[in-house]
Amino acid sequence: RLLELLDAKALIQDPQRPKRLPGKIQGAVSIQNLGFSYPSRPEQKALDGIQLEVESGMTMALVGPSGAGKSTLLDLLLRFYDPQQGSICFEGIDLRDLSLEDLRRHIALVPQQPVLFSASVEENLRYGKPEASGDEIRNAVEKAFATEFIEGLPQKYDSFLGEQGVRLSGGQRQRIAIARALLKDPALLLLDEATSALDAESERMVQQALDDLMRNRTSIVIAHRLSTVIDADQIAVLDQGRLVALGTHRELMDSCELYSQLARLQFREPQAPETHLQAVPA
Repeated sequence: RLLELLDAKALIQDPQRPKRLPGKIQGAVSIQNLGFSYPSRPEQKALDGIQLEVESGMTMALVGPSGAGKSTLLDLLLRFYDPQQGSICFEGIDLRDLSLEDLRRHIALVPQQPVLFSASVEENLRYGKPEASGDEIRNAVEKAFATEFIEGLPQKYDSFLGEQGVRLSGGQRQRIAIARALLKDPALLLLDEATSALDAESERMVQQALDDLMRNRTSIVIAHRLSTVIDADQIAVLDQGRLVALGTHRELMDSCELYSQLARLQFREPQAPETHLQAVPA
């Protein structure tokens, strides 16, 4: 069985003649009429007709009920799968025309449960940039508010973390992941409910670090707690694989019933004054 798996052909292949990204990458993403179904459920649309423009330096938040298609969209941006309909372009180039190495070199993902290796703190950090200098590592750690707890470990940066960072708290694991992303300095940052599993104090520190990481950087953020994306440039509301509304927090409070219900459950705030909501094609 192991030999069969080793011989199995990867679902996602590099193009025979990949296009090259331009010298200066700004992280712009264009999603056109995107449709996707998982191979295990071909009859069920996980995403259907998604249209989104994420401009350079913009923070785009994705919100909606569980199963709305938010994480699926990130999977497609990282090209874990290819869509059956429509396209995703990065810097004006279809993802399917780029090599996986070239694409993923410019993207960093901070998930809800970060992947940490059974290795030292420094080795885990260098996964973001293997050639990083000591000064670069310490600067990223400081920006991620991780200096204090790392310096408090028995062997500091040489401390062994154990499988999946078992010796660290949830907030500490997230700060290691954020420091790793800072080292990578990606053009596009993807955050998948990066603070949803944390206690209030850990969330405050991690959110501060994320705010620094997102500053002037193209970012796509999946959020369970709307308070973490209330200031996003645009908020896309997904439901059952479709984009149902797009706007700022104030616009959506007035114009999108699904969003206003989610917000009032969390904030218990009054409905915002009427403002214009960007139209979304059916």
